[in-house]
Amino acid sequence: MKRPVLVFRQYGNKGYSLFCCLGREVVCSVLSVATLTYASAESVSTDPVVTDSAAMTTAREMMLEEVSVTGSRAPLTKGQAARMVTVLDRADIAQAPVQSINDLLKYAIGVDVRQRGPIGAQTDISIRGGTSEQIILLLNGINICDPQTGHNAMDLPVDLNDIVRIEVLEGPAGRIYGTSSLVGAVNIVTSSRSEEWRVGSEITLHAEGGSYGYGNLGTRYSHSSLPTPHSSSHSFSANYSRSDGWSRSKAGRLNTDFSGSKGFYQGQYENDNVRLNWHLGITDKGWGSSTFWASPKWQADEQYEHTTKLFSALQGQTRKGPLYLNASLYWNQNRDRYEGYRGRVEMMKYNYNRTDVYGVNIGAYYDWGALSDARSGHIRNRTAFGAELRNEDLVSGNLGEPLSQTHPIKGTDRDYTLGVNRTNISGYLEHNILLDEVTVSAGLVAVKNTWSNMNMTIYPGIDVCYRPTPHLKLHASYNTSLRMPSFTEMYYKLQGYSADPHLKPEEMQALEFGTTIHYSLFTIHSALWYHHGSNMIDWIMDTSKGDNAEWQSVNHTTINSLGFEASASINVPLFTNHYSLFTVSYSYIHQDKQQEANLVSQYALEYLRHKLVAKAQLQLTKQLSLGMNLRWQDRVGAYTDFKGLTHDYEPYALIDTRLTWAQTKWKAYIEAKNLLDTSYHDYGLVEQPGRWLILGASLSL
Repeated sequence: MKRPVLVFRQYGNKGYSLFCCLGREVVCSVLSVATLTYASAESVSTDPVVTDSAAMTTAREMMLEEVSVTGSRAPLTKGQAARMVTVLDRADIAQAPVQSINDLLKYAIGVDVRQRGPIGAQTDISIRGGTSEQIILLLNGINICDPQTGHNAMDLPVDLNDIVRIEVLEGPAGRIYGTSSLVGAVNIVTSSRSEEWRVGSEITLHAEGGSYGYGNLGTRYSHSSLPTPHSSSHSFSANYSRSDGWSRSKAGRLNTDFSGSKGFYQGQYENDNVRLNWHLGITDKGWGSSTFWASPKWQADEQYEHTTKLFSALQGQTRKGPLYLNASLYWNQNRDRYEGYRGRVEMMKYNYNRTDVYGVNIGAYYDWGALSDARSGHIRNRTAFGAELRNEDLVSGNLGEPLSQTHPIKGTDRDYTLGVNRTNISGYLEHNILLDEVTVSAGLVAVKNTWSNMNMTIYPGIDVCYRPTPHLKLHASYNTSLRMPSFTEMYYKLQGYSADPHLKPEEMQALEFGTTIHYSLFTIHSALWYHHGSNMIDWIMDTSKGDNAEWQSVNHTTINSLGFEASASINVPLFTNHYSLFTVSYSYIHQDKQQEANLVSQYALEYLRHKLVAKAQLQLTKQLSLGMNLRWQDRVGAYTDFKGLTHDYEPYALIDTRLTWAQTKWKAYIEAKNLLDTSYHDYGLVEQPGRWLILGASLSL
């Protein structure tokens, strides 16, 4: 008589773990994943994956039932997925010379990271030539985009130690995430468990210091119960960072300094039937904005901004079916204070904004049992459906329409007198056909927004994947999406800026073809894509008007983009048989819309035509590793100085490196950003910092 089969879904790493499988047939599985490569799997997910960062030669441990890294609504197995997702896992985070998520995304080949300051002081993230407003940012699958502006979207409450992985889905994702996902999505996945998924409690401490008065202190506490029919886990992290900045104003005062703190709590409960997850986070940060928003008409070089953000969400899903249900409820609040002249309200009144976003999402997927292979357990048909309601409410001192009732601004004697409220309603339907060598995933999303009396509009998409051999994967897709204008794009009118409240929503159609070749020691990926964008939103300036020139928000008619990207990685034994990883990636983009004479674009027509990333992660000894990263970029576009003269962006190359000594319970490292002290402009008139040295250490208890 055959005993019940026990499948290890988590390795307890305890001496008594063997007793759990006495008298049973055991199936053990591990999944090896190459770092910073294109992973084919399921939908951009919220499920945790755990990696062993001690050495690249060790297979990564994973929660086998929960591996879900996909580009579809319904979760599929790794071999079934039809869309490609770039995955940066815990090992990438631990080895890269970065202090923020923003810095880490610089090494994803299809992502453009434009910083007005280092260490994530203020950062715009875009994908495949788009703008920072055109991507959707998710925290554990929850949409945390700020409808006021995309510039502050990366003010995240999580510490790097909280993150299990970061997933980047390139191309329109309307049928997966609805509005905002015009050219892609970035999902940050965290875990409430310890880094090694141990039962019990763990405390992690880390500290950093470096150039320009930089300092960073952080801690993380996690607790996990013994895996039983009922298990739970909790974690809390807190972080504080600051810097004097690298430049000063004409008056000699600091103007690129920053300081901020953040806290994040996450919990999970699960049994055989359901899993519940929840998180609560806060960020509070202020930074000198230098000449971020200056123009020839307004030459301010001591701007300042302060933001406070709250994040909360509750998620639940059933674990048995054939009908699997999932639901989420969330509330995010963003408070923003902008000072045109830092600390001098008499020269220009401060701009205050408060945005509250409420959302509920209910979905399900169904396995067609009648068409499944009961002997092999392979699901041949899987259908997903659901709906989302999202309300975005803004009260402001300078954005929106006059309010019927004003609201006091906390801490001041002023009131919010303007505001906007809009509700987005969407429903989706998707069907997946799963064959041994072919996966077809097709669906649509129907969207209606109360703003401007928008009619219900349908955006379809289809992904096809063909796997002729275990080592070769071919994929093709056609997807569509839309994006509603931000409140800033619609209403900002101050100091050289003039917005249009009647902007049309942006729409995108995209085609993509790609291949992936994967063996145990190397992976090669390539993709060719085409984007057709309608009503693309941009800020433009007519420099021929001289001192009267101002930035205006407009809809471009159409912008067509053609792009190619490729990456190759190889894992080879060097230095006494310790494996080292080498990666080279390149992307090219061409847009058919050229800038007209005397017109300067601030967003849509500025993009990375060329981007080259080369990485070497050398495991010198068991404890000592050296990471070196080269990034070369050539940007299309120009910026204006205070004299009204136009300057083209110049290509530049940056080298970042980190040397790490790691033991079981602690590690220490030294790193250098912009090692060659290159002078460059990445965003308008703001000159970026030179060489930046950092010393750091972390300890686990």
